[in-house]
Amino acid sequence: MSPQAKREAVTVLLTERDFGVTRACGLVGISRSLYRYRGRRPDSAALRSRIEEIAALKRRYGYRRVYLRLRREGWPVNRKRVYRIYRDAGLAVRRRKRKRIGLVERKPLPKPAAANLSWSMDFVSDGLAAGRRFRCLNIVDDCTRECVAIEVDTSLTGTRVQAVLDRLAETRGLPQSITVDHGPEFEGQVLDTWAYGANVQLSFIRPGKPNENAYIESFNGKFRDECLNEHWFLTIGHARRLIETWRIEYNTERPHSSLGNLTPQEFAEISLAKEKESVSLPADSNRNSD
Repeated sequence: MSPQAKREAVTVLLTERDFGVTRACGLVGISRSLYRYRGRRPDSAALRSRIEEIAALKRRYGYRRVYLRLRREGWPVNRKRVYRIYRDAGLAVRRRKRKRIGLVERKPLPKPAAANLSWSMDFVSDGLAAGRRFRCLNIVDDCTRECVAIEVDTSLTGTRVQAVLDRLAETRGLPQSITVDHGPEFEGQVLDTWAYGANVQLSFIRPGKPNENAYIESFNGKFRDECLNEHWFLTIGHARRLIETWRIEYNTERPHSSLGNLTPQEFAEISLAKEKESVSLPADSNRNSD
């Protein structure tokens, strides 16, 4: 019997049987202090309303990411309280079936030491409401997990991939290497010639080993779960707008557990600041020695 039920039983004995408090508590098996105890929890109506708003807006957010978003908004709550309210509100993220992975030895990929050293690139396909298929070229920075570009169109050839990379070279710069699979767009002469001229190494994974391109595969899963599966695209222009909005949100708002619950943009800014600090320290020490 729960403490609340015992309190109600004592109340019945006091009102209907005219028992004293000590005798009623003794019969029920509850102390007088516990019977008189009243909870002091603050009113959670506003917090519950905000949790429900976030859950309705971000349907694939579980209570952990809801908690992180609340903390970023300045709510003085802990994770247990958010979980309790989230559960009492009947909220839950429906788990989608995942592809079973064979029992093979898994080796963690080496993580790049700085941003813009290594990228990963892959294609994801989806369909419009009318049934026409389109493709997305996803490019991710392996260190910061930033999605540097998502190119959307019904056809993406090697020439189009080169154009996207040339555009990124002007706005962001190019990495030392790009990890790709053996798709015809990546193995073609167009991208091979471009990589030689741009001094970028194309690192091809072994056939049938997508785990060797784990960074982009992980991003593709999030991209499909949180964006492609959540929207009904009417036209290719409509798809481009929604996908670009999601990409910006992914980089600037969505916390990433492997980055210490920072967003990719925040992690990139911190990494850049540390890199500048490490470069300036030797220069300062040489100046002092002179």
